[in-house]
Amino acid sequence: MNTMEILEAVKDGRLTTEEAAIRLKTAPFVDLGYAKADTHRKIRQGSSEVVYGAGKTPEQTLGIVRTLYEEDGCLLITRCPKESAELLSENIKDVEYDGISRICTVGRIPRPSPNSLVCVVSAGTSDMPVAEEAARTAEALGSRVERIYDAGVSGIHRILSKTDVLARARAVVAVAGMEGALPSVVGGLVDVPVLAVPTSVGYGASFGGVTALLSMMNSCSSGVSVVNIDNGFGAGYIASMIDRRSAPL
Repeated sequence: MNTMEILEAVKDGRLTTEEAAIRLKTAPFVDLGYAKADTHRKIRQGSSEVVYGAGKTPEQTLGIVRTLYEEDGCLLITRCPKESAELLSENIKDVEYDGISRICTVGRIPRPSPNSLVCVVSAGTSDMPVAEEAARTAEALGSRVERIYDAGVSGIHRILSKTDVLARARAVVAVAGMEGALPSVVGGLVDVPVLAVPTSVGYGASFGGVTALLSMMNSCSSGVSVVNIDNGFGAGYIASMIDRRSAPL
């Protein structure tokens, strides 16, 4: 029972104020021993706690998801191993797993506002796992997502041919490895925030994404902000927050 349900139960007489007080004391999180599931995250931030699947056993992930999942919401598990997704599917309904992004969703993805639009742009096909992590994160949080993939600067006409789509976006996620030039180009084409995501794609001197990271942090395009290497989730989350705030119903 979340906080709103507890308050409704008091209102309807199904709980006494004393019983409600006891429940509210434990409501902020549930201690599972191996994790403390934050059941108040949705009340504070507008969306449920996101479960980081890597490093957890399938049983641990299932226990956390069972604690956090609400029938009317969508729960997101990032970097989810296939084994964990399979166990979730066996025990909970409405589980969807994408092997490219390793994103697992539990519950129905919310319907976006007609005015919602996040563009996710990737430089190359090799950047797709990170780009899809961003795209699926934004979708799970209620944003409409348009994907523009394999549009790097080595063939700059590809991204220039999509300026009409970019112009309608309320936030853009630009994903690139190698020298990381794409976000600067995109930043020069739009009047909305650009979330730059460096990836670990590249040859030796790319240093596992550090070259792209530093390049993006030194972008001369205004409105470009940078998340960590391969952090598609972080960019997708922020882009969706911007989208929800700026997209009227």
